[in-house]
Amino acid sequence: MSNVRYSTPVIQDDLERKMVFVGGPRQVGKTTLALGLLGPQDDQSQANQLRSNRARETHPAYLNWDHDAHREDILARRIPTEYPLTVLDEIHKFHRWRSLVKGLYDTRKSTTKFLITGSAQLDFYRHGGDSLQGRYHYHRLHPLSLGELIRTHSAEPVAALTSLLKFGGFPEPLFRSEERFHRRWRRERMKRVLKDDLRDLENIRHGSQLEQLAQHLPSCVGSPLSIRSLRLLLQVAHATAEHWVAIFERLYLCFRISPYGAPAIRAVKKEQKLYLWDWSAIANEGARFENLVASQLLKYCHFREDTEGYAMELRFIRDTDKREIDFVVLQDEKPLFAVECKSGDRQVAPAARYFRERTPIPRFYQVHRGAKDYGAADTDVRVLPFTQFCKELALP
Repeated sequence: MSNVRYSTPVIQDDLERKMVFVGGPRQVGKTTLALGLLGPQDDQSQANQLRSNRARETHPAYLNWDHDAHREDILARRIPTEYPLTVLDEIHKFHRWRSLVKGLYDTRKSTTKFLITGSAQLDFYRHGGDSLQGRYHYHRLHPLSLGELIRTHSAEPVAALTSLLKFGGFPEPLFRSEERFHRRWRRERMKRVLKDDLRDLENIRHGSQLEQLAQHLPSCVGSPLSIRSLRLLLQVAHATAEHWVAIFERLYLCFRISPYGAPAIRAVKKEQKLYLWDWSAIANEGARFENLVASQLLKYCHFREDTEGYAMELRFIRDTDKREIDFVVLQDEKPLFAVECKSGDRQVAPAARYFRERTPIPRFYQVHRGAKDYGAADTDVRVLPFTQFCKELALP
């Protein structure tokens, strides 16, 4: 498994100027990325260091709050700063982490770079009373996607898409590609998220109902999300069901997108669509492919936000007559392109023709799982394989 991820070069560049925070879902590869940026401890051990991350985990410049000995060093302020890079993993679980990191950076920034990694809490806590403002760049690390596998790992596109649809984009089950391991991994990861991450984030006592919600969400992908239906299923108040979905978003279990409303269409305003960070949990093949495309586009939006500073949004189009286009990508509130997902039909979706004529969206794509590139139809809707779409747009 390679240590190099799609964001590695940009993170290395950002470290030359500021601290870097890396957030993202549990087991998405944050620690692997961070360890890959640490150099070997000495020349004699270089071969072993490059061969395995297990050797890098003993690097003096790597401290993990969840490791007992490392936690003692952090509490005693025994943090090595004599190395070019210091990695602090899960440090946000320490209640005074911000003042600690601020002091380290303000006194050692001329000689040491600092990389901070974490999951749900890091993204949440950095928004509240941020005393570190102006001292760091924040990167959201996403699961492996088709664009990344093609560009960074030189993967064969069709085979990579098949593997992604089956095993998801989290590195360990994807590279193992074993069904038994994948089932066990999904089950164990969900238990840890609902037990450990949820406990650290909020004081929630309705564990069984939250497990029920987690099991139900895969069936919600691909259709407008109904909080009312969730409320009835869980037997809770509307506000509670909404709050629990918001918690799952903060835990990187799911994400929601809102509708795009151009003036010339009667667009819905309140409906939202929900997708999962681990699309392999979705039984329906069409919904799973749509979710994979959604995840690739969200990754593109987050990458451009984190690295170029644009305000990016992923939305969908749906009008009151139920005509729908799966996705629209916006930059600084202006639409860049729209994407419709199909199983393999070359015929342009009627909704694509309709919205192409009535919206300012400059480019429409219809992507499918097949290998045939049909080019642009008479409505200027490009019908092409999703593999080719990722390649042409250089998606991360």
